[in-house]
Amino acid sequence: MKKLTVFIVLAVVLSSGGCKYAPLVSLMSTESYHERKITAEYNLAEHAEQKLLVLVEQPGWLDADVNIRYYLTKAINKNLVARAEVVAEKLVPYSGLAEFRSDEPNFSLLSPIEVGSALDANMVLLVAIEDYYLDEMGGSGYYGGFLVVRSVLFDTATGEKLWPESARGKTIKVGFDAERRGKLAAVARLAAACAFCTTRYLYDCPKNKFRIIEDKTEVGW
Repeated sequence: MKKLTVFIVLAVVLSSGGCKYAPLVSLMSTESYHERKITAEYNLAEHAEQKLLVLVEQPGWLDADVNIRYYLTKAINKNLVARAEVVAEKLVPYSGLAEFRSDEPNFSLLSPIEVGSALDANMVLLVAIEDYYLDEMGGSGYYGGFLVVRSVLFDTATGEKLWPESARGKTIKVGFDAERRGKLAAVARLAAACAFCTTRYLYDCPKNKFRIIEDKTEVGW
């Protein structure tokens, strides 16, 4: 409403003042910092008709007493719907993936492409957990931790890697020094931060929201 009022006033001023106010108009029409966006590296909104599977790989050596796979998948799906304009019905539900994993004795031998094809997905967002740490600080009730993942988006029909350009994938590292709400809250916070930092490349992300405090990807932390 404020913007509309400003432009109405400008129109009135211009109608009486002529070209000398042109620089002012140019300045007012310039995109503000809060409106600037970082262009998606791969825009999922342009492929809204495609069925998508989020496949989180949790290695056997990972010493975790909580199901990181579940928390991370849930957080990524939530971000894809809320920010990347992915239709919820086009996401393979975690329950469907979990059932297939349980029923398929050779699941660990299947490639992401094979898993995606078996679940009728057109694309697979593979999120491989590479490192994870979570620990309570001296019985204080405060938890510190970090999570490192590597993500790749595949086309299941062709096996082509759609994103990122890097041969190895997109590596994301998130972490924090203190979470006071308990272990499950700490795990959920790691998952939410990792989900955001991964999916922000798959839609036009507002520049002022691209970085979050838990993002340690570009920091020696």
